Amino acid sequence: MKFLLIFITLGVTLIIFWKFIFKKSKNKKIKKYKNKLLSKESNIEKIFLRDDEKTFSNPNINIHIGFYENQENINRKSNIHRARLSKFKKSKLNGEIIYIDEQQKVYKYLDGKRLYL
Repeated sequence: MKFLLIFITLGVTLIIFWKFIFKKSKNKKIKKYKNKLLSKESNIEKIFLRDDEKTFSNPNINIHIGFYENQENINRKSNIHRARLSKFKKSKLNGEIIYIDEQQKVYKYLDGKRLYL
């Protein structure tokens, strides 16, 4: 009889402990998700993603690459430029429209003539 009582008590204790552990881990995951969703960094990242998508969808929007930009921004902007070239066959970079022809040669117009780069 004592053995049965100890076994039941131990079982109930384990069940309560188990529920407490799983409930707490789910709350940590939800808190982490909420904090990421509401953080300033994620909001800024979303703004940049929307701006990149807008720039990608229109080849006439100028992409300006300056001398003092960091490597990450230069890579991002050059990837957008290359993607626009492949999709639209033209892209505006630093105020000049650059084209690509059927042989994948890159050129721009200078005084009405094609200048291959």
